[in-house]
Amino acid sequence: MRGGNGGKGSASFRREPFTPRGGPDGGDGGRGGSVFLKATTGVSDLSLYKQRPKWSAEPGANGAGGRKTGKGGADVVLDVPVGTVVLDEEGELVADLDRAGADVVVAKGGVGGRGNVHFKSSTKRAPDFAEPGFKGDDRSLILDLKLIAEIGLVGAPNAGKSSLLSSLTAARPKVADYPFTTLNPELGVAESKGGRIVIADIPGLIEGAARGAGLGLRFLRHVERTKVLVYVLDGSAPDPWADLKTVRKEVEQFSAQLALRPSLVAVNKVDLEPAQRLRARTRRKGVHFISALSGEGLPELIDAMVSALASAPEVIAQGRAKKIKLPVRDAGPALVVERKPFGFLVRGDRVEYLVGRTDLESEGALARFQSELDKLGVNTALEAEGVQPGDTVRISGVEFEYQP
Repeated sequence: MRGGNGGKGSASFRREPFTPRGGPDGGDGGRGGSVFLKATTGVSDLSLYKQRPKWSAEPGANGAGGRKTGKGGADVVLDVPVGTVVLDEEGELVADLDRAGADVVVAKGGVGGRGNVHFKSSTKRAPDFAEPGFKGDDRSLILDLKLIAEIGLVGAPNAGKSSLLSSLTAARPKVADYPFTTLNPELGVAESKGGRIVIADIPGLIEGAARGAGLGLRFLRHVERTKVLVYVLDGSAPDPWADLKTVRKEVEQFSAQLALRPSLVAVNKVDLEPAQRLRARTRRKGVHFISALSGEGLPELIDAMVSALASAPEVIAQGRAKKIKLPVRDAGPALVVERKPFGFLVRGDRVEYLVGRTDLESEGALARFQSELDKLGVNTALEAEGVQPGDTVRISGVEFEYQP
């Protein structure tokens, strides 16, 4: 993401009839545009940013005579799905866009340069220089989508979650008779008397998923915001209750808070004889015996989901950030002069800022630059380090030849 550069200030003078010595009237450069991310329900995935990973805002226009300020660059507003998490290159949270309409600036535009009208003084009545614009932010970010679903289907591999999602909603996930058929979370919308319910099929868990085994860690994070969990069991498995214990343990290890969410238990494949025998002998209360294939028990399960959602507490994402916190540079020492093989390196926020604000192609700007260096004590510091005429001095990547 790259913000637009600020426009250049103008070094202009009044030129009107009967005003032969018009003063400076150069306008300021316009601010560069910024790049924003905005969460919307109109986008369902991040595929656009896979296809086009680089985005830049418009630069500001240059200033003009007559004290005309350059036009500001247009901002770029990029739509992302609700649930998008913005991370920096180190994986630190920048923003959590967990609601529709949430927006964040990810790359600020640069400030426009000042025109020569700002540099007029009693001793410098005709400054022939202006400032260049500042560069916009240039940042690399990671966009990570966490699904926003009210109901999360979790369970061991091949428990029938994809088939259940397909039966409850219009979703058409990949279904087959082998573990880990679902390699990506699937979303579906179920119609009920209480309205629409968004359901996510989370790929199968295996023992050790919370520690990264199998596919677990990649997908468990998608259920962090779900209000209600539905543990789906394979009723034809040798020990469905042991599977339930394993899945609950994995969820708890991943997030103790998540394990405390309201939950339902659905034993699938009741159309098969092992599941029918399990139902006949079970004494557990609140267990829903269903068949994703025949539809048996699904209306009752939907009603239970509606009731659970009605009483479920609102989920607040951890580490929530409404607005971005752009990196703040450490103040550091005011001025540092170091002897290097090439000559001398000068560092310091104020002197580096001065270089960025100076038009190095203008003699007038360079004269002002030299005067400002004296005020900052740069020349004194260089002489204390033993600088000699003709030595190279590097400031903010720009090299100068020292002359006393």
